[in-house]
Amino acid sequence: MKKRLALLLALVMVCVSVLAGCSGGGSGDKPLVVGYSNFSSKFSPFFAETAYDQDVATMTQVSLLNMDRLGAIVEKGKTGEDREYNGTNYHYDGPADLTITENKDGSVDYDFELREDMTFSDGEPLTADDVIFSMYVLADPTYDGPATLYSIPIKGMEEYRAGMASLMSLLYEAGRDNTDFTYWDEATQTKFWEDLDKAGTAFAQEIIDYCKSEGLGDTAKAAGEAWGFEGLADDATATDLFYLMADDYAGDLSALSSTESAGSSLADLGFDPAEYANGVTTGDSADKIEGIQKTGDYSLKVTLTETDAPAIYQLGVAIAPMHYYGDPEKYDYDNNKFGFDKGDLSTVRAKTTEPLGAGPYVFKKFENGVVSFEGNDSYYLGAPKTKNVQFLESQDQDKLNGVVTGTIDITDPSYSVDTVKAIEAENSNGEVTGDKIVTDTVDNLGYGYLGMSANSMNVGGKAGSDESKALRKAFATVFARYRDVTVDSYYGETASVINYPISNTSWAAPQKTDTDYAIAFSKDVEGNDIYTSDMDDAAKDEAALKAALGFFEKAGYTVADGKVTAAPEGAKMDYEVWIPADGAGDHPSFMMLNLASDAFKKIGITLNVKDLANSADLWTGIESEECPMWCAAWGATPDPDMYQVYYSGVESGKEPGGSNYMYDIADPELDKMIMDARTSMDQSYRKTVYKSCLDTIIDWAVEVPVYQRQNAIIFSPERVNADTFTPDVTTYYPWLSEIDKIELK
Repeated sequence: MKKRLALLLALVMVCVSVLAGCSGGGSGDKPLVVGYSNFSSKFSPFFAETAYDQDVATMTQVSLLNMDRLGAIVEKGKTGEDREYNGTNYHYDGPADLTITENKDGSVDYDFELREDMTFSDGEPLTADDVIFSMYVLADPTYDGPATLYSIPIKGMEEYRAGMASLMSLLYEAGRDNTDFTYWDEATQTKFWEDLDKAGTAFAQEIIDYCKSEGLGDTAKAAGEAWGFEGLADDATATDLFYLMADDYAGDLSALSSTESAGSSLADLGFDPAEYANGVTTGDSADKIEGIQKTGDYSLKVTLTETDAPAIYQLGVAIAPMHYYGDPEKYDYDNNKFGFDKGDLSTVRAKTTEPLGAGPYVFKKFENGVVSFEGNDSYYLGAPKTKNVQFLESQDQDKLNGVVTGTIDITDPSYSVDTVKAIEAENSNGEVTGDKIVTDTVDNLGYGYLGMSANSMNVGGKAGSDESKALRKAFATVFARYRDVTVDSYYGETASVINYPISNTSWAAPQKTDTDYAIAFSKDVEGNDIYTSDMDDAAKDEAALKAALGFFEKAGYTVADGKVTAAPEGAKMDYEVWIPADGAGDHPSFMMLNLASDAFKKIGITLNVKDLANSADLWTGIESEECPMWCAAWGATPDPDMYQVYYSGVESGKEPGGSNYMYDIADPELDKMIMDARTSMDQSYRKTVYKSCLDTIIDWAVEVPVYQRQNAIIFSPERVNADTFTPDVTTYYPWLSEIDKIELK
């Protein structure tokens, strides 16, 4: 799960690094103040992990590729492209033009032609060497940030990364009793384990103390379970808890330190992972990545060995200045030197807290909870309209009030029913956009769903049989009936019901205007509509149960007098659904489950709702197949590639991978469609194939799409010139995309 999170974070880095627009010179010293959640000071374009740190980096950087409002890549950045969105024509610029060539041998060339008028904020020119340097940082065998450029099939990437690993990973893998000192001396090993024992114990003790203060138990075992790490004995110590976590992270102590901390990092406590981050040569490796070629001072080519449609989003790297993050003395392209010693990213890591790039703003300082920026007069699209910007750390409950009182100009409060009511109360027109506050909403990059395990919810042990699908459809039909009232009750107008297992933000998401668009689970066992337009709520409830009985009967259940009386082999009369609602019913889908449970009682089926106080228990239950049904939410990516979640491997004979263990789909046709779409560059073809994939997933009835929620940006029209705020903000084109245009009154 953590590896998948890292991949999503890497893709989000591509999204938030999009900066486009056109502006004039800066004027005035009044700062634009933006309310943000807390920062972690990882402001590097290479190592920023949280969305908030990434936004700081974004202010200072430009990326090789930009996206438009639909998430499509802008391929003519130098000359600019006009594209329509929501009935309006918008112009998009970028640092480079891109040409994609599919070769006869199956390889794909990505040729980049950079603008020749760009400089970094310190005046140094931006060239192809800076792009190549940035790519080599991300490709280094010791790179441990969230980006995954190294995972796409760039020619020669595997050969370049082979034969080297970080000293930290080797020391951890070898263990404290190691006697082979081929790659390090005994003193280094002794210090490593002594420092790690001390810092790790203190690190875990902070977690235990935090859990105790929150009433989650006062033992290492209880704290571990609350933190999502199970398996400790009753008498386990803080040290035991730490090494359980470290093993779960496969010895990636940097990721562990930044992800699991209850306050202090390992470095704060006396063990600095950076001390052991350098690479150790353990075998043969290539001196260069064959598929990354410099073709001119302002041009380069990246060659993939095979078609990989999602790869284009990974290629949109932030173009970091080699002279700042690396060492120009160590760059000689012709002699395979790329700005740093392979396996030694110390110069890059040293600049993590102080970013520099070619973006619209220059990072000045971070102190007292405020990140300060100054406009970059040499920004390639023109100096920003507002010279000074501040990102102010703010608690979520204070963000809205900050806009009202004037301490914050722009911010992103949690967009709930209560938030909507509070905004409406401030505006004289009683709307979310008015004289005091303007609200700009955008669909969240992800969606809420109810999942079912085909291995747990089946008839006769045959997960893909028509009978097993009918069993799951019986449940899905009733769940789907109560989505509208549930979503409306929890979110009001800040979310909507969706009918396909894909975020509405995706270009591949079916639209209501499509001729074959269908409401999820609204057909009975014969394929007829369950509901009619003249039905009231009571009639719809009755119709849903009647349809469910039809599916139960097809599944092999005994149905008599409007009730289920017996289950077929392998199926049951009672099932459990898990929901991480804090043990208090606080979850968008909680009402749906309870209404469905009450409905099922009427036809003889028992649905037990298990409200989890600890959300980590959900994933443990899914992995162990104790949990037949559950409610959760997926995070999405700019490309709708379905490999990670739905590909089973049965089509090619491989072991099932990705997150498919959750649903246990084993469908060779679905596998083939996923791979066909993944290996095509034709977006219209991919959309057609993905629609068929979505229909197949619905037919398996392992996922009930529930809701698409919204996020919101609010600002004060009394202080911010609304006419200059980024128009038609989308998931892929955030308001920061045109921050250089925003003016204060």
